[in-house]
Parts: sequence; C-alpha cells; structure tokens
Amino acid sequence: MPSEVIQIRHPLVQHKLTVMRDKSTATLEFRRLMREIGMLLAYEVTRDLEVAEVEIDTPLETMSAPMLEGKKLCLAPILRAGLGLAEGMLDLIPSARVAHIGLYRDPKTLAAVEYYMKAPDLIDERMVIVVDPMLATGNSAVAAVDRIKEQGANRIRFVALLASPEGVDRFHAAHADVPIYVAAIDRQLNEKGYILPGLGDAGDRLYGTR
Repeated sequence: MPSEVIQIRHPLVQHKLTVMRDKSTATLEFRRLMREIGMLLAYEVTRDLEVAEVEIDTPLETMSAPMLEGKKLCLAPILRAGLGLAEGMLDLIPSARVAHIGLYRDPKTLAAVEYYMKAPDLIDERMVIVVDPMLATGNSAVAAVDRIKEQGANRIRFVALLASPEGVDRFHAAHADVPIYVAAIDRQLNEKGYILPGLGDAGDRLYGTR
C-alpha cells in the first residue's frame, strides 16, 4: 500500500511558499520564511502526538491536564538544506532530539551519497521526523529513511516543502509505511533532477551559495 501523502494547504504556508518561490526574494528573507514554514509544518505533522493526563497545581487549584507522553521526538534534517526547516520546528518543539544525516546528490547519477550520520540514543522509542525542503528525485529521502530504519526507528514521518510526482512515486516504492507531509506537489523534474516550477536550489538560496 502506498505511503500517505498529506498536503498542507494552510493559507499562511501557501503564502510564504509563494514568496519563497519568487527569484527576487533575498537570502535573508528566504531563510526567515523557511524557518517560519518549518514551525507551521511542525504543527501539522505533530497534531496527533500522544498525550497523558498529569496532575498539576495552577495558582488557584489542582487539576488534571494533558502533557506529551513518551520519549521526546526526534527531528532528522538531511544536511544541509534540511537544517533551515528543522530550525523552525525546533522553535515549536525545543525539547526534540536531533539526528543529522549528511547526504549529497551525485551530479552525474543523481544518486545520494552519504558523508555523515549521527542519531540520538533510543531512537527506536521515538517518533522520527525526517526533514528536507525538496522531495525531488526521492533518492536522498529514501536513503535517509533507510539509515534511520537501520538505527532502529519504526515510527517515521517525512516532511518537505515541495515534492515532484516522480519523487513521491520513488518514495512510495521504497517506504510505503512512511507518510509524507508536503506543502505542494509540483509538475515534474527537469533533466538535472530539479523540481519544476520549484524554487531553485533550497540550500543555495538559504545560505547564499552557488
């Protein structure tokens, strides 16, 4: 069964994404918007986290109130562009643990090449949210989830700003058990593996590189 695709159509997400797509948007503004969208996406992807009732004392009386249950969740940004989204998510969930997955795309084969991996302890007891702005060919996303599963994770979600139909299909084929959360699914990939119409190279636009 294919993995679920949840498109986040909230007007604020869509507005900010439109500004990010504009080629005239400067690095500083692009980075700020990425962080803001990261926070909004984190709100959506965590809306069904488990809670438990605990007893607390308010200034007026004792009450039973909900608090998050279980181990703190783990964010797993794919370096480097995934850091831009993860920072906004951490603004909303500052107690989250962070795994770092270093991957780059071979320019000739478009295959994902790993250069770094570091994950927190007890990842098998945490929900893991893998984060990358672009689900383009799907190769990096698949490789990242492969590695997270090798670490023992069994509750995984993937979050992106943009996806291509090709990337969604590739991810579906490899990880049918992992839901995808995305702000938009664009038309297609070009011959270099970039999403069209897209927003360009998210990492370059975040950090002012070429």
